[in-house]
Order: sequence, then C-alpha cells, then structure tokens
Amino acid sequence: MGQQVTAGTGVAEAADDLSWLSGGGEMGQLIRSMDWSATALGPLSGWPQSLRTSVSLCLSSTFPILVAWGQDDIQIYNDAYRPICGAKHPEAMGAPFKICWATALPVVGDAFDRAHTGEGVYIRDQRMFLDRYGYLEEAFMTFSFSPIRVESGNVGGIFHPITESTAQVLNARRTQSLRDLTGRIARSRTIAELAGLMESDGETMALDVPFMLLYELVDAGTEEGGATLRLRGRTGLPAGSALAPVEVDANAGAGWDFAAALAPAEGRLVDDLAQRFGAFDCAPYPEPPAGAMVLPLFVAGSDTPYGMLVAGVSARRALDDDYRNFYELLRAAFNTAIGNVLAYEQEQRRAAALAEIDKAKTAFFSNVSHEFRTPLTLILGPLEDALADAGEPLPPRQRERIDVTNRNALRLLKLVNSLLDFSRIEAGRVQARYAPVDLARLTANLASVFTAAMDKAGLAYHVETPALDAPVYVDLDMWEKIVFNLLSNAFKFTLSGAVTLTLAPGADGRTARLTVRDTGSGIPAAELPRVFERFHRVEGVQGRSYEGTGIGLALIQELVRLHGGSIGVESEVGAAPLSTSRFRSAPRTCRRSTWWRCRTATTMRAWAPPSSRRRCAGCRTSSRRPTPMPPPATMRCPPWRPRPPWRNARASWSPTTTRTCAAMCARCWSVSTLSRPAPTAKRRWRPSCAIRPTCC
Repeated sequence: MGQQVTAGTGVAEAADDLSWLSGGGEMGQLIRSMDWSATALGPLSGWPQSLRTSVSLCLSSTFPILVAWGQDDIQIYNDAYRPICGAKHPEAMGAPFKICWATALPVVGDAFDRAHTGEGVYIRDQRMFLDRYGYLEEAFMTFSFSPIRVESGNVGGIFHPITESTAQVLNARRTQSLRDLTGRIARSRTIAELAGLMESDGETMALDVPFMLLYELVDAGTEEGGATLRLRGRTGLPAGSALAPVEVDANAGAGWDFAAALAPAEGRLVDDLAQRFGAFDCAPYPEPPAGAMVLPLFVAGSDTPYGMLVAGVSARRALDDDYRNFYELLRAAFNTAIGNVLAYEQEQRRAAALAEIDKAKTAFFSNVSHEFRTPLTLILGPLEDALADAGEPLPPRQRERIDVTNRNALRLLKLVNSLLDFSRIEAGRVQARYAPVDLARLTANLASVFTAAMDKAGLAYHVETPALDAPVYVDLDMWEKIVFNLLSNAFKFTLSGAVTLTLAPGADGRTARLTVRDTGSGIPAAELPRVFERFHRVEGVQGRSYEGTGIGLALIQELVRLHGGSIGVESEVGAAPLSTSRFRSAPRTCRRSTWWRCRTATTMRAWAPPSSRRRCAGCRTSSRRPTPMPPPATMRCPPWRPRPPWRNARASWSPTTTRTCAAMCARCWSVSTLSRPAPTAKRRWRPSCAIRPTCC
C-alpha cells in the first residue's frame, strides 16, 4: 500500500519536473527527446530554474528566439528560429553557438562577448555571411543579445531574439543599383557610350551583378546558321578573359550557348562556369561566380533580337524568385536604353538627310535666282525704254498694258532678289558693312515711302522715331530690307485700322528697338512659333494680296542676327481694337437671317429667330445675347426641316413660296442671296445651294 503511494508520488514528481517543457511544438518535442546528459548542460532534471524559465519563454514565443547557456553557449531555440538555421537543423540544437555560427563571429562575436559581461546589445540589418546551405551566404539580420542572470546574480546565458531582413535589404539595394544604372545608360547617345556607362561607380552593383557582357547581333546569318554576336561592352572581367570573347557564333552550343537562351526569349541560367571556361577571377568575393544569366535584348517593335546581355550571379546568393525578377528589370533597363540610342541615331540620320535636302533646296533657289535675274533684266530693259521713249510714245492703251507688265516684272525681280539674298545668307557669303548712322532719321526716311500707300488704303499711319543719344552701327542695305519687309507685311495683312512704327533706345542705352504694330486679323497662337520659318505661310489669314515666297520674315530674322540682335512676334486673333469692334458688331444680313454662334456650337448657321431669344441651329441651345460671327466667303444652306424643334413652321411653307439662302463676304461684308422654290407636300426638297458673293 505504501509502495504504491511512493511509486505514485515518484511518477507525479517526474511529471512535475517536465511540466515547464510542455508544448513548444516541434522544437519542444525535440528537446524532450534529446539526451542532454551528453552535453555540458546535463540532464533536464538538473537544469537551474533560470534556464528552465528562459527555455519555457523561448518555446512559447512565436518570434525567433535562441537561448545560449553555460560556458560553452549551448543552443536551444524554438520553431520560429528553425528557418534561420537552414540546413544546420537539427544538428544546431544543443551545439555550441560559436562553433555553429563561426562564419558570423567576425561581425557579431564582439557583441556576443559584451552580453556575457552583462551589457545588452541591439543591432539592425547587420550584414553577415552564414554557412547554412554548404556555401557562404550573404544575409542580413536584426537581433539583440541580452544577458540571463542566474540565482547567484551572475550571467548564466544569453537571450537572443532575431529576425532575418535579407529580402528587404537586398530588394532595396538592387532597386537603388538599377536606378543608378538606368540613370547612367539613359544619357547615352551611342552604343559605344552606353557600353562605357555600364561601369558602375562603386561596388554596390558588383555585389549583385559581378560582371556584365553586352553583345550585339551584327550578322543575323541564315536559317542554316552564321549569326555573329560582337562584344560591345564589358564590366567586371579583365580584357581577354575567356568569358568575354570578342566575337561569338550565336548558334554554337558551347560557351554561353546563346541559341538555347534565345529559344524561350526570356533568358536562361548558365552554371558551372569554371568547367565551361576554366578558372577565372572576379570580384567582389574571393570565390568566382558559379553561374550567369544570359538575357536576350529586344528593341520595341522588332522581333529580331538586338543582342545578348550576360549578367553574372553572385557567388554568395542563391538564384531565387526575387533575384530572377531583378535580372528581368535589368534586361528591361537595357532594352529601353538601346531603344533610345537607336531612336536617337535614326533621328540624327533623318536630320542629316533633311539638312542635305535643305542644302540642296537652298542651292537650287540660289541657282534659279541667278538664272531668273538674267531674263528679267533683259525684259525690264526694253519695257523701260518703251515707257521712256518720247520720240515715239506709246498709245494710251498700249502704255497702260506695258506699265502693268513693267510693274509685275519689277515685283518678280524683287522676289528673285529676296531668294538670292536668303541663299547667300544660308551659304555664309554675306558680308555686312556696318557704319554709324542716325538710325532715327534713316528709319523715318524709309518709313515715309509707305505714307501714300497707307493713305490710299484708308489706314492710320504713325511713325514715331525720336532722336537717339548716339549713332548706331548698321548695314544700310540690310536695315532697308528689315524696315521695308516689316511694313510690307503690316500693310498687306491690315485691312482697316492703323499701322504704327516705333523706334526707341534699348534698355542698356547702346541698342535700339524697332517695333511695328498693326490692327490686322492676327496670327493664331499655334502658328506663332513658325512665322520665321522659311517658306512657311500662315493659312486662313486675310490679306490684300498673296504674292510672295514665304521667306520675308526668315530673311529678316537672319539679317537681324547678323546685326547681333533678336526678333520676336506677339499676336492674338481678333485682339486688335478696330478688328474687335467690327468682330462684335452685327453684320448686315439678308431678310431675317442672322449669323451667330453660341458658346458650345462648332458651326455657324443661318436662321430666322421668332423672338428675342435666339436658338442655335447647330446645338439647339438658346442665348439672349448671341455673338455675331463673320461667315465664310462661301456657305452651304442647311437642309429644310418640315418641323423645326423651336416652332411649328410647316404652315408657313407652301409650293408657291420661295426660300432664300444668303452668303456674306468675309472681306467686304456684302451679302448675296439666292431664292428657290420651297418643297412640295409630296416631295421633300433638300438641296444645298452654294452661293459666292460677287463683290470681290
């Protein structure tokens, strides 16, 4: 009876002795099954209470924790710590810490020893090399070492919580490396320059890509073979390395085996480099890389690869999914950079071709100008003699015809001279002869030539040329061309209003500023940057005449540059005061038709409003204050609608009535009308009447 009680008490005591090891998952079971008497810790029953408490806390935690106890720093860890051990588990359980993690001691050994003296240590994102899978692996850890005191007050062990931050640190480092590399190679304009910019500024890129080789497909070959890849860029390997041949047969299976890498068009891993190419040295680690990624490069819009990029794999990192994504981003960066280089080279070739065309065009106009001047001179001579012959004067009718011919020949000669002047400027054969002149008096004399023409056209002409403080050095012939061209353009495109020429001293007191203002129809904002281009003419601008070659302003710009000056233009469609006033006044209309456009309409219509509230025939919106719009010179009547939406007008139309369409001239604002029979009840009449005013 007593023996049974004694035996039962012994079993209860044994169960109580292991109650602090209950649970703990897989590591708790492993600890309970191990023979700890073979270690420096001894059997479980002999462990001190401080060790039992630390181990119990470690096993119940979901955070990776290791406890190193005793003089030999025997390891005990939980389930969360097992992935950090890697292939060292389960041998790491019960093994001495400094023997198990000998490769990490160069960076953590000092902190570990300081914890034995009673000092706690915390380290964040510590880079270390761990032998977990049979090779030295680059890893990053955030951890702390905290001393565990026994009952006597001395340090009995180390409490070591730890978390691995390798993925986060490597992703951040690779992203920064890609950003730096992309920024460098994006500035390249040629492939040779891109190859030179591949070299990294430091060792950051080399930690993930020990070496890179850029090959260009210089000969696509045939279906039977013959494709050739030529080395264009190299980094991380010395010149003449067996891994970097200058030319490679793309279809050869040996070496890098580019054909196999091109088949999936997404690259492949080539390993066992030492067996393929022999021993070689490559930074940044003492051991060379064992493998490399062979990545085909494609330019957008082309199915043929541009070449190949060979990027080494770090000797101290495994090629996991994150690492493969990094190589895909690296290939995308080179694809973009090469595409930019090829686009730039194509643009340069196009610009060179355009320059050659422009040069040929300039030479053509120069030659044509010379050829035109000779017959024009021969034509003008007899014409002037006939007009000036007092002995045998021409009859009035013949004199009028010869005078018209002479004026047009002079106008043609003026255009030819402009082309010749511009071709000389383009060829760099113009020599300016600068002389100090009274620029105010010279400009006033030149501007007075247009006084009669302005008065005849009904334009207000103002010339404001106050005296300058000092003479200005100009070429007289060039200045005459500048003033005449500017005033001619102002006169040509100003139908009413005023033209003002102003000459004022510059801001620095040593220059002069010539300004020509007019109240013309204006230039659209989209056309302003091109007004000084050769042979460019603004479309849709009303003018008195349309003769000219479109090089007047371009010629002025070159002449101004020869004087060391600059020229600009400011304009706005409909911004001139008089033009705005006419634009806003109600135009003359025929009968009840009114031209107007609402804010949202895109077309102008003619219609008869039933009341003061007017409705747009284009978008059906109404407005109490419609804005009159000048119509085009030619319009087309809208089709007749038997039941307009704004009023029932069917009864007002009958076979005996007529329908009137109107068109207004945009130049003189006169109206022309056309009347036609209205549609009958049996047949709908939907004609379009094209009316052209007969005034101009």
